[in-house]
Amino acid sequence: MASTQQPINGNGNGAAVRPAQDEEHEENIFLFVPNLIGYARVFLALISLYYMPLHPRTCTALYSISCLLDALDGYAARAYEQSTKFGAVLDMVTDRCTTSCLLVFLAQAFPRWSIIFQGLISLDLASHYMHMYATLSMGGSSQSHKDVSASRSWILRQYYSNKWVLFTFCCLNEVFFIALYLLSFSSPYLSPTLFADPANPSTLNPGTPAAPKPSLFFPSPFSAGAMEAARANKMDSTVPWVCMIISAPVMLGKQIINVVQMKKAASWLAEGDRAARRAQGLPRKGSKKTQ
Repeated sequence: MASTQQPINGNGNGAAVRPAQDEEHEENIFLFVPNLIGYARVFLALISLYYMPLHPRTCTALYSISCLLDALDGYAARAYEQSTKFGAVLDMVTDRCTTSCLLVFLAQAFPRWSIIFQGLISLDLASHYMHMYATLSMGGSSQSHKDVSASRSWILRQYYSNKWVLFTFCCLNEVFFIALYLLSFSSPYLSPTLFADPANPSTLNPGTPAAPKPSLFFPSPFSAGAMEAARANKMDSTVPWVCMIISAPVMLGKQIINVVQMKKAASWLAEGDRAARRAQGLPRKGSKKTQ
């Protein structure tokens, strides 16, 4: 039988027994490397929004870097073994918010098509929210939203399981909207100037004047007149047009995936509802059935 006596020190007194293992150090999840990269993404996105109305080049550079860091934080999470639920949520929320903010600007820049951009914002948010909620409620809190079985959806399985497919779709989807954003400053076909021809004030001419009169400006730097001043910067529209045309099919494919994701999530939630109702004995015999 093992002795339970305390060990005796040199003074003959009982020495305190140290625990077999020191108290476990509590990790600071918020300071993990991938989460620090996530904070940098948020900061760059916020700065890009500040420059978005008037400085398209600066905004595009900052916004693009923020989007590209999305791939780096995933690599860091795997390299440092620091994959966390907080990091996954931070990454998804940042993606949804930055894209939504850009689409809000496009709705303002192209008011005739604002309902399209509003629909894209709604589809993106609804699809990802329903997918995340269905994963947590039906798959359990330990299951990642990227763990989609092929039996549930072959398309979503290919989309989430292959990192290069996921990166390509997300990247080119952003490229399309960034290109459209640049075209709002550079293309007279998509975004005609709001300045009137001084010789004929009743008409609006496409394009931007090389040297508009200061009297045509509104005083506020965030007004429509200030945006027109930025459009007078004579940006070349060739590269944005090429980028938009190349990325358009992928952007459309991304929206189809969002529709599929929302439909599959709704079906999964309905399965859980039917199982829960059966467990409760519903519908009860003799109860009034609803149409």
